[in-house]
Amino acid sequence: MRNNNRTKIPKSKLKVARLYNNFSSKVTRAAGRPMALIVAFLVILIWAVTGPIFNFSDTWQLVINTGTTIITFLMVFIIQQTQNKDTTALQLKLNELIACNDKASNRLIDIEDLTEEELLLLKKFYIKLADLAEKETDIFHSHSLDEAERNNSTKRTTVPGKKLATKKTKAE
Repeated sequence: MRNNNRTKIPKSKLKVARLYNNFSSKVTRAAGRPMALIVAFLVILIWAVTGPIFNFSDTWQLVINTGTTIITFLMVFIIQQTQNKDTTALQLKLNELIACNDKASNRLIDIEDLTEEELLLLKKFYIKLADLAEKETDIFHSHSLDEAERNNSTKRTTVPGKKLATKKTKAE
């Protein structure tokens, strides 16, 4: 997908970003393949076998320590970039699904920007919704945040056989 919105990203910046993205995606895919593990194991095996040849010297130990440190350091950034891109793409797809579904609560769009405390509070609410869903005999019945709020508001303003003072809602 090309950048078709009103915000224009300079072509030079896009070119660098695409080069880095392509490089990091290829490296991440390659590092996740079984062959990468086999190669890493062989490198360590060769290093271990050469220990007696180099009398297990400090230089011999420094070679594996330096090599693994450099590779680990670089891989952290490469894998993190790929993960950030994948997470952003997934969030955008979920936001689109929420936005286009009439029964989904739009409050969940950009939920990833909430604090951990806010997410935990929302999680408690969804646990309650899951409990409600378990009590339903119709497995296709759905509960949403808005539906639960309306039900809760109705419950607070009525008592069986009596009508309590109703609170005005934003819609009124």
